[in-house]
Amino acid sequence: MTQVKENSTQNANKIANIQACPVSYVMNKIGGHWKPTILYQLMSGPKRYSELKREIPAVTEKMLIQHLKQLQADSLVIRTAEQAMPPVVSYKLSQVGESLTPVLIAMANWGFAQTGR
Repeated sequence: MTQVKENSTQNANKIANIQACPVSYVMNKIGGHWKPTILYQLMSGPKRYSELKREIPAVTEKMLIQHLKQLQADSLVIRTAEQAMPPVVSYKLSQVGESLTPVLIAMANWGFAQTGR
């Protein structure tokens, strides 16, 4: 992903748009190709990294790790590491992440309606 300078006009415009439009704010947090899918998978409960990878086979390891870190930084996902050998790491929706459940369900229902499933 290309880095955008913090003081660039493009970044300033993006920030202004996010502040002006609540939909842009949401899309900044959950937009992209994999974030909604990861959140959707976590709606059913905590999952280990390997479970997420198995449920989303098309995502690369790099992208899954990157998006999990971003979701964690945005306080939508909680990462829990247990002291064991090997370490056991699981991911679950935070309370804020859980509040997105109706949004994700609405998106899924809309997608099912459009695809005839």
